[in-house]
Amino acid sequence: MVRIGVDFGGTKIEVAALSDDGAFLSRLRAPNPGNYDDAITTVRDLIDRTETATGKAESVGLGVPGSANPKTGLMRNANSTYLNGRNFAADLTTALGRPVRLANDANCLALSEASDGAAAGAKVAFAIIIGTGCGGGLVTHGRLVEGGNGVGGEWGHMPLPWPRPEEMPGPTCWCGQQGCLETWVSGTGLRRDHAATTGRDQPGEWIIGAARDGDKDAAAALDRYIGRLGRAMAVICNIVDPDVFVLGGGMSNVDELYGRLETAIRPYVFCDSWAARIVPARWGDSSGVRGAARLWQS
Repeated sequence: MVRIGVDFGGTKIEVAALSDDGAFLSRLRAPNPGNYDDAITTVRDLIDRTETATGKAESVGLGVPGSANPKTGLMRNANSTYLNGRNFAADLTTALGRPVRLANDANCLALSEASDGAAAGAKVAFAIIIGTGCGGGLVTHGRLVEGGNGVGGEWGHMPLPWPRPEEMPGPTCWCGQQGCLETWVSGTGLRRDHAATTGRDQPGEWIIGAARDGDKDAAAALDRYIGRLGRAMAVICNIVDPDVFVLGGGMSNVDELYGRLETAIRPYVFCDSWAARIVPARWGDSSGVRGAARLWQS
């Protein structure tokens, strides 16, 4: 059986075909064209080329930024803003001549890693994307949890918990609220915090490297980042109690997170002996397309 997954990113669109055992049969990429009609055409053409190479697929799943309103099907909260207000799944169904399933990209990461990745076998797995933005996805007993309104796991737009006086009210987020996690624990948030404290705007990679080289300001920014991420993850522990956290996105490559987050989380968890595994995504940036291909199994 061939399953097709589509990872609809802000700069590129990837289509992959997977076998039943999760092996890649084909992978194709194209630039995101930046407008709705051409995006439909690009996805259709990539799928056609993939099926020419591998044979007809049993199913097509699509991972996207933002989410679809389960009542209307209309997209919302996508950073590819031309998707918002459009019924992307229905229009792709028409273009392809068969149904597709659509889910948030962080949900696809969670489903991929819970199926055969770093969280395989977990009772409760929470996947976190910490890159340019911040997102989350929840899988329980192998099944994706999207919720009644399709916003299950939308972790990036809750406020920073247990805020310090200097963290209030927090930066204004693109969503219109203040102090969202996305403004604090994304890679962009690390850069913003370092610049606000030092007056020097440096990319995240520079800050991490400088911290390792002994730069006190960079080390302090990394300390604050880990503390804030730990507090944010503790809220998830107190609500759904994951046995595994899987980290994806650019900040998931920072090795210091895996040695220090447990200590940052533990004081805020309402439990006498809390423990959970905190691991990087096994499939890296392939998790999105792999999870999309598995949407018909969830």
